Amino acid sequence: MNTLSSSKAASAPLFILLTALALTGCGEPAKPAEAPGHAAAPEYERGPHRGRMLRDGEFALEVTIFEDGVPPEFHVYAYRKDKPADPKAVQLTVELGRLGGRTDRFAFTPLEDYLRGQGVVAEPHSFDVKVTAVEGGRTHRWAYASYEGRTTISAQAAQAGGVKSERAGPFAIAELIDLSGRVEIAPEGKAEVRAWYPGRVMSLAAELGQPVRKGQVLARVESANSLQTYPIPAPISGVIVEKNANVGGVAGEQPLYVVADPNRLYAGFFVYPRDAERVRVGQPVEVRSLSGDARVTSWVDAVLPTADFASQTLVARVPIRGGEAWRPGLGVEGAFAV
Repeated sequence: MNTLSSSKAASAPLFILLTALALTGCGEPAKPAEAPGHAAAPEYERGPHRGRMLRDGEFALEVTIFEDGVPPEFHVYAYRKDKPADPKAVQLTVELGRLGGRTDRFAFTPLEDYLRGQGVVAEPHSFDVKVTAVEGGRTHRWAYASYEGRTTISAQAAQAGGVKSERAGPFAIAELIDLSGRVEIAPEGKAEVRAWYPGRVMSLAAELGQPVRKGQVLARVESANSLQTYPIPAPISGVIVEKNANVGGVAGEQPLYVVADPNRLYAGFFVYPRDAERVRVGQPVEVRSLSGDARVTSWVDAVLPTADFASQTLVARVPIRGGEAWRPGLGVEGAFAV
């Protein structure tokens, strides 16, 4: 009895194991789960040249894009009853509808055993295709989508992901080069005040830094020849930036004063040889103060033809209006749209 009981106890686990295996074998094998949101790419029939097959009864075309060592172009092979057909007997046109409403049209000419598209199939290769072929007096038409690198995002998904879209429009893109320069008084904004005839300086009416008006008497000089005293007026309005005479002194070739108009300025930019051929008269320039607080848009007024011997640079002149940020002698930076 003891032996029989032991035998039954040992056989029970074996029976349970065999039953479990039998039940498992009766079930279907597990299938791999599909990733959510990733549908399989639509498949199509491929021809001997790995192109897309288009069939209409006994007539068929194989459409390929050939780009081995050449820009992408259509190579299309014709078949009748699955045997190569004479490409000279086929008249073919292809239309590619692209994003934005653009349509590319291709005509074809026979070459060897295929029809060659006239023109380059530009990137991206993502379009709606319309094919029209005339063969044996019959017209065949196909239409299909050939999308490469294109996806569709729902409005809800875009909003959740923070994606925003706006209509694009034309915009001029310029290449910029940065040059350094210095503010100078324009030649027409600077004048020397000289005695008309040599003689003694009898009086001076202006001091250094004083603003003056055009026609204002700045000095009186007694002519050494006629002993007559004559006035010397300011030739332009501006500020006295130089004073080279004193009362009782002799007025000769040296100017008594130099008057400068602080509103007539230009920025002289130093153009190095590597940029000399790119800077041209009329190009727009954004002039910036070294602090970056002041900016003004102007243009290249002139490029002086001679180079500075020491620095080997040309000077590009850019007119600017005077102001607190633009004082003669101050350094500036300029972005030239070349």
